[in-house]
Amino acid sequence: MLTRKTGLAEAGRRTLRSLWNQAQGYRPLEGSDLLDSTHRMRTASSALGGEPASAMMADPDWMTCLQEVCELLWPAPAMITVETSEAHSGLSRAFQRWAKDPEQAGDVEFTLVPGFRQPPLLVPTSRSAAAVAVRHYNGPRSPVARLCINALSVALGRGLGGAVLRGRVRVTAPAGSESIEAYLRRVTSQDIRVSMYLGPARANRKPVLQLVTGTGETAGFAKVGINPLSRSLVRAERDALTLLSEAGLTEISIPRVLHHGEWNGLDVLVLSALPAWQRRRPLPAARLAAAMCELARVGGLRQETLSGGDYLARLCSRLTAADEGADRAALMRMLDALPAWADGATLTVGSWHGDWAPWNMANTSRGLMVWDWERFASGVPVGFDALHHWLQVEVSMAHRNARAAAARCVEEAPQLLAPFGIGARAARLTAVLYLADLATRYLADRQAQAGAPLGAPGVWLIPAVGEVVGPGSWS
Repeated sequence: MLTRKTGLAEAGRRTLRSLWNQAQGYRPLEGSDLLDSTHRMRTASSALGGEPASAMMADPDWMTCLQEVCELLWPAPAMITVETSEAHSGLSRAFQRWAKDPEQAGDVEFTLVPGFRQPPLLVPTSRSAAAVAVRHYNGPRSPVARLCINALSVALGRGLGGAVLRGRVRVTAPAGSESIEAYLRRVTSQDIRVSMYLGPARANRKPVLQLVTGTGETAGFAKVGINPLSRSLVRAERDALTLLSEAGLTEISIPRVLHHGEWNGLDVLVLSALPAWQRRRPLPAARLAAAMCELARVGGLRQETLSGGDYLARLCSRLTAADEGADRAALMRMLDALPAWADGATLTVGSWHGDWAPWNMANTSRGLMVWDWERFASGVPVGFDALHHWLQVEVSMAHRNARAAAARCVEEAPQLLAPFGIGARAARLTAVLYLADLATRYLADRQAQAGAPLGAPGVWLIPAVGEVVGPGSWS
C-alpha cells in the first residue's frame, strides 16, 4: 500500500514528467537504440525496460560522440559504462540509490537529463550538484523552459528526478587515476564536480563542462578542444577574451579567463560563470544595437572600399583554403564579381562577435551578458553582428525557410544597419559580404561533412549571394 508520502512523491514525478514532455514536444519512439560495445566503453543492456529514450539519445552518432568524448576526458585505465534507460520509475529508484550511496574511490556516476529540444545534459548523481547543474545551464529561458528548469532542479535536489532521466554514465577507475575532473580540481584549487553539455553534430562540437562546487555554486565553465578545429577555437576565445578584458566595455559583461592549458593532448579553457540563469528581462533593440556598436569600435574603425581595403582579399584567402568543389567555385566567382557590383561603395570596418545570437547572451538585472567568443574577429564590415543576430532568429527560432531568410537579409539590411549610421547602399553590400563570410566559414570548417544542420551553404547562403551579385555568377 502506498503511504501518503510516497503517493505525493509519485504524483510529483508525474507532474514533472508532464511539464517536461510539454517543453520537449516529446513523443515516444519505437524501439530503443543502445551503443554497441566498443573499446573501453560498455553499454549496459537496460534491465529497466519500457518507453524509448529521447530522440538525441536514440541517435547513434550522438551516442558514439559521447563515447569518444568520455574516453578522452576519463582516459584509460578508466572503464566507462553508458546505459540508456526508458523505464523512468526504475531509473528514479536507481537515481535515489546512487544519490545516497558514497562513490568508491576513483568512481564517478552521471545521469543523462534530456535538454529542451537540445542534446541531454550529463549531470552528477549527487542531488545538490545535479540540481545546480540543471539550474545554471545556459540554455533557453522561455517561460515554459524556465518553469521546467526550476521544477527539475527542485526535483533533482529532492531525489525525484527519475521522472525524466534518460540514462546514466558510470566511470570506474582506480583511485588516483588521471581525469579531466582531477585536472580541473588542480588548476582551480577547488573540490569540484563537473556536468557536461555535448552539442549536436557540427565540425566545432566540443564538450562544455560546468564546474560545480561542494557548496552548490558554479565555479566556472570549461571548454575542451578535442580536435584541430575546436582546439584552435578554444585558443581563439582565450585570445579574444584577453583582448576584450582590456577594452573597457560598458554595454556588456563578458567571462573572465581563469585558466588555459593543455591536458592529455586537449586544450582546456576555464572561464568565469556569468549568472545567465537569472530571470531574463526584455532587451530593447536600441540597447542591443548600442552594445554591438561598442564592440565594433574595439580596435578602432576605418573606412575602406572593397578594391582598396584588405577585407575581401582575406575572405578570398580563407575560401581558397576550403575543400575544392562546386560551392567553393561558385562563391569565388561571386567574390570576384563583387567589386564591380559594389561600384566603389565605402564600408566601415571594425570588430564583431562572430556568433551573436539569442542563445549566446542574456539580459538580466545585472545587465547584458554575452558569451561564446571563439569567432571574434576584427577587420570586418560593421553590422555583421546585427545581420547575424537577425538571420539566426529568423532561421533557428522563427523557423523561416533558410534560403528565403538569407535573401531577405539583404533586403532588410538598410533598416537593420541604420542604427550603425550605415547608408542603404553600403548596408546591402555589407549584408552580401556577411552571407559570403558565413558561407566561407561553413565551407572551411567542413560543416556539411560533419552533419551540421544547414551546414551546406550551397543550398541557402550562396544562392542568396548569387541572386544579388548577378545570375551569371550562380550557375
